[in-house]
Amino acid sequence: MPIKLALPLGGAIAAAWGFLIYQAWQMTHLAMAEMWMPPSRLSQWLMGDFAWVFCMWAVMMAAMMLPSILPMLSAFSRYCQRDTSTSPWLGLWFSGGYLAVWIAFSVMLTALQWLFHGLQWLSPMMENRQPYLAAAILLMAGLYQFTPYKNACLHHCRTPLGFLLHAWRPGVLGAFRMGVQHGATCLGCCWAQMLIMFAVGVMNLTGMLLITLLVFLEKWPPIDSKKLSMLSGTLFLVWGGVWLF
Repeated sequence: MPIKLALPLGGAIAAAWGFLIYQAWQMTHLAMAEMWMPPSRLSQWLMGDFAWVFCMWAVMMAAMMLPSILPMLSAFSRYCQRDTSTSPWLGLWFSGGYLAVWIAFSVMLTALQWLFHGLQWLSPMMENRQPYLAAAILLMAGLYQFTPYKNACLHHCRTPLGFLLHAWRPGVLGAFRMGVQHGATCLGCCWAQMLIMFAVGVMNLTGMLLITLLVFLEKWPPIDSKKLSMLSGTLFLVWGGVWLF
């Protein structure tokens, strides 16, 4: 991957994780009166509250999902190098299209958090306090790991050259549209895993790291993704069952 692409992408990932670590530190070190707390009633949410939660989820999606784009982005950069007239910055436009999908998904996550706070299923510290919610999310995520649609989306993510051969479009707009297309398929692969954050605590750094690692390993070619998906799906199902009892 060209250094011109690796540096800004690595900087974005580091900045996103730095923001999340700082927010997690605030929640454990600051007095509750000094922190922003989500309103407990649906009607009390203001535009600023929605904007803050949306930004938090958008940064979280960038931190957790940008590392998983590296295999595809490396293949994209090699494909671009075949044409000396192609700009080395096209990879950033591709990454921008990919990230735009996950930022759009953050709108749904924000709406869910608003609903869960209104139902008192999340604490003011954004921790889960409804065991049936946690069980439902984990069981759904576990079952989804075994579905053909999950496997089809994962196969797309693990075969970057095949995607580039069939979906290639020239220019900046083409790179952005390819990023959106890849991001949409990646969303189809990993959306249920992102919802697990509602079960383990929205700002749970350990949960973020483990889900990021799982998503990355599923897309890493040397790993048997089918076996890994089945193993993780089984663990989610068992974990969900524990929440029920």
